[in-house]
Amino acid sequence: MVRLINKDNMGHVANFVYFLMRCQEVFTYIREFNNPGLTPCIYAMWHQNLCCVHGLPDRNNVNILISNSIDGEIIAQACEKWGFQICRGSSKRKGSVSGTLKMISKLKDGQNIAIMVDGPLGPLHKVKSGAIVLAREAGVPIVPVHWYSEDFTFLRFPSWDKMTFPFGPCRLLNIYGKPIYTDGKSDEQVAEEIKNSLLELEKVTPEKYKEAKKLKLWSKRQTKG
Repeated sequence: MVRLINKDNMGHVANFVYFLMRCQEVFTYIREFNNPGLTPCIYAMWHQNLCCVHGLPDRNNVNILISNSIDGEIIAQACEKWGFQICRGSSKRKGSVSGTLKMISKLKDGQNIAIMVDGPLGPLHKVKSGAIVLAREAGVPIVPVHWYSEDFTFLRFPSWDKMTFPFGPCRLLNIYGKPIYTDGKSDEQVAEEIKNSLLELEKVTPEKYKEAKKLKLWSKRQTKG
């Protein structure tokens, strides 16, 4: 079966994806809560919340890990146009070692990394070892991130990861957990900390969102770099 998306047309598809992202950006209003402001660090999120990278500060200093697949190439091209740095790699594909080394180098240079800790193939909410290995090797903290909106324009798709995405005017909150360090802990212990933190953020975010509304955090547009 011939793929609708291939090497010959992926550039056009990437441009279209970028166009959609830019259009939505006009209507996307993200505020932050409890960002520890650490640099360098590894932002860790569930795959379903991958688009919360839009709300991360200083996006030109944020490197996003994206797979080496054709679909990944389209996302990578679009995200580069969007102002992010890109690292390519996958735990099941050739090039994963070089990708890991590149990300460690980026962290040691003072840049941040964003990783979907249960992606790109799942299973849902199972923390993989990638972020933990990077944090340990580079000596940086892991900062859990979750996003949320009660607006009806905040959609959840029926995909394996239950992906969330704003469509139209949408007020969102990026909420951050306490930094997680790897020193003196096993990979399993760190993975459990990440999972528990992300699940706790999901639990408390609706209440924090109501507090943000009372404070009228969305009364003025916040510009992201």
